[in-house]
Amino acid sequence: MLTNKLLIVSLTPYFLDRGNLWFEKNLAKILAARKTQSFFEDNTLLLEKGKEIKFSQFLRKIDEMGYEKVQTISEPGEFSRRGGIIDIFPINSNNAYRVEFYGNQIENIEELSIKIGDEKEAKERIKRKLKRQKIYSQLGTLKSGDYLVHLDHGIGKFNNIIQIVRDRTSNKYYLLEYAQGDKLYVPVGLERKLSRYFGFTEPKISRLSSQVWEKTKRKAKEEAEKLAKELLSIYAQREVANRLPYQPDTEIDSQIASTFAYEETPDQIQAMEDIKKDLEQSSIPLDRVVCGDVGFGKTEVALRTMVKAVNSSYQAAMICPTTILASQHFQTFEKRLGKLPIKVGLLSRLQSKKEQKDIVQKLEQGKIDIIIGTHRVLSNDVEFKNLGLLVVDDEQRFGVRQKEKLKKLRASLDVLSLSATPIPRTLYLALSSLKNISVIQTPPRYRLPIKTHIQPWSEKIIKKAIEDELARKGQVYYLHNRVETIETAKKLLTQLVPKAKFGIVHGRLNEKILVSTMNDFQNKKIDVLIATTIIENGLDLPNVNTLIVADATKLGLSQAYQIRGRIGRSHVPGIAFFLYGKHLSDLAEQRLKALKEAEELGSGYKIALKDLEIRGAGNILGKEQSGNINQVGLNLYCQMLSDAIDKMKKVKFCNFWELMLH
Repeated sequence: MLTNKLLIVSLTPYFLDRGNLWFEKNLAKILAARKTQSFFEDNTLLLEKGKEIKFSQFLRKIDEMGYEKVQTISEPGEFSRRGGIIDIFPINSNNAYRVEFYGNQIENIEELSIKIGDEKEAKERIKRKLKRQKIYSQLGTLKSGDYLVHLDHGIGKFNNIIQIVRDRTSNKYYLLEYAQGDKLYVPVGLERKLSRYFGFTEPKISRLSSQVWEKTKRKAKEEAEKLAKELLSIYAQREVANRLPYQPDTEIDSQIASTFAYEETPDQIQAMEDIKKDLEQSSIPLDRVVCGDVGFGKTEVALRTMVKAVNSSYQAAMICPTTILASQHFQTFEKRLGKLPIKVGLLSRLQSKKEQKDIVQKLEQGKIDIIIGTHRVLSNDVEFKNLGLLVVDDEQRFGVRQKEKLKKLRASLDVLSLSATPIPRTLYLALSSLKNISVIQTPPRYRLPIKTHIQPWSEKIIKKAIEDELARKGQVYYLHNRVETIETAKKLLTQLVPKAKFGIVHGRLNEKILVSTMNDFQNKKIDVLIATTIIENGLDLPNVNTLIVADATKLGLSQAYQIRGRIGRSHVPGIAFFLYGKHLSDLAEQRLKALKEAEELGSGYKIALKDLEIRGAGNILGKEQSGNINQVGLNLYCQMLSDAIDKMKKVKFCNFWELMLH
């Protein structure tokens, strides 16, 4: 059906909050306001048949009004172009329209058969999409030469923010450079159309106005929709699972809070409030990641959540990747809960068969409220009387078999995952609305940044670092990540610093010897602990304030960051030495540079993102998705997946079984 006039309005909260009938009733007032009020002049566009309007100006205007360029329009907020024909779906209309240009003149305006479904839901979805675009943007600390992705035009190189004067008005723009010298000027204020590029290869840059980007984006969207359906079929099982809401806080919860030796940070308080809300106000099982740097208080959040589960008549289990970590958590929990009517148990291979059998029996009878252990807790012989909460400490450290067991348990369980540097998959799920995330970025009071030195390997540096630490009555971690030559490293260190007492720990040691050595180190019977990356997980020893890494090039960025966080856990400043051999590859140099740049406390979350950018591998969502991520960048791909999930969630409950069948 042909029409003579068409009003198009911007994707702004003001217009998104109004029903489409409002625009019809107030059309005359809107047109009058365009003549006197800059808001209406900037955020509305009136098209009339036969009217002259520069075609390039029209395209720039609808781009700046927030409309997304796609190959084929399907919902409000989108437009597509074929030559001089523009299909557009205004957010103030129930219909899409085709606008045909002849040169710079509007020849026809035609109503299309594409119609809106639920108007209110469509607008709410646009609001959520705009919010996500802002979250995924990540434009802080941009440098010239960084790759940015423009939603409508694709990947370009950021040059600078420049100022342009037009009609006596000065405006700032992001200048992006494309192939063959093409330039794109993006107004400051329209950042939500930009996102930082994270990928595993050097991105391909095409020319502006080519069809390549639209085809690339469409393919990535289709793949994101397929993956969204696949993921939702797993997570939908959690949504239809139900449990009774947890009890409000009791006297025991207050007592636990009052015995905490430190002052809670604002982020810790927020994380606990998030969890409390999930447990008390919802019948859908909890699935939340608490992400925070080492030593920032994740264990305390876990402890209080587990006590809350026990107060609601559930059992709670915490699984840890190593016996050392399980043993340490057990000691912490026993110390904190010893005087309360809560029974805590430990289950790992450290115990005798008889002790393990006794623990397993008590779990089945409900005589143990909280169990802490290694993957032994997931063994087939372990049955619970009423398991309600599972806490997973450093999920990335568990193998495929254990993760499969966890998946089966998760459909009906409340699950709290703790992570110092979330693995890409967990981080991704958290950001794409399938998981909830609480980030603890505020350092504890009196915690100081760790001074980081990146230098060539030198006996002189090692000797001085150890002697300086011993002089201030502290202890040292010496990271030597090769079991075969660790005894040789000990001989060398003994020659360099004869007065120091040394100990060795690594994963091939008998577990009882391992725990005994760690206890000696904790009790200051050992000055320097020579260790492999086994020290990466969860050891909280406030007297260890120097770290020496013998070959820093062998560590991943997240791993190096996490190990560095094992020192400087008190008011004493920590010092870390990351040493390297003669040859330093570009990739290793990038990693170490990023580590040096992240001296600031609370950088773990950013480190995980940076790690994605430079680690070059990438089984983030399965190998089949890596190509799509490289083509559009991780941020935009996550955004597409999040949008797809958002659309599907609305119909998920009615079509749950259909979803499972397909």
